[in-house]
Amino acid sequence: MKTLIQNLINTRQNDWSPLALRLTLGLVMAGHGAQKLFGWFGGYGLQATAGFFAETLGLKPGLFWAVLAAGGEFFGGLLLILGLATRLAAVNTAIIMLVAIVTVHPNAFFLPNGMEFALSLLAMSIALLFTGGGALSADARLNRTA
Repeated sequence: MKTLIQNLINTRQNDWSPLALRLTLGLVMAGHGAQKLFGWFGGYGLQATAGFFAETLGLKPGLFWAVLAAGGEFFGGLLLILGLATRLAAVNTAIIMLVAIVTVHPNAFFLPNGMEFALSLLAMSIALLFTGGGALSADARLNRTA
């Protein structure tokens, strides 16, 4: 178990590039999650999101999938901002973006209904999966003490 945890938090402590990815992806994901969960930043809240998931996307039960997606976005985004369990948070975000591409944007690449934004977030997630949290991350701090 200790080896698994060490592999999850292993990162190059002097690598600054993951910091930009973590902060950007984390802020975007946490913001989108807050829209879905709490109705913040012009969002519609959990009940409206659940209705959209069930009625428009066919993801039933809507409330279950809305909680899973919104919670994954919000809490995964916070983990990315902190650089804590970065690889786990990146896998979480990658899965959410794959589902978004397949369910919300399957027929268009460019705006207004395109997948390019979700695809960009997916690419950022995959990059963080390979690099880990990098400099100024909780993972780097934990890795020094492990």
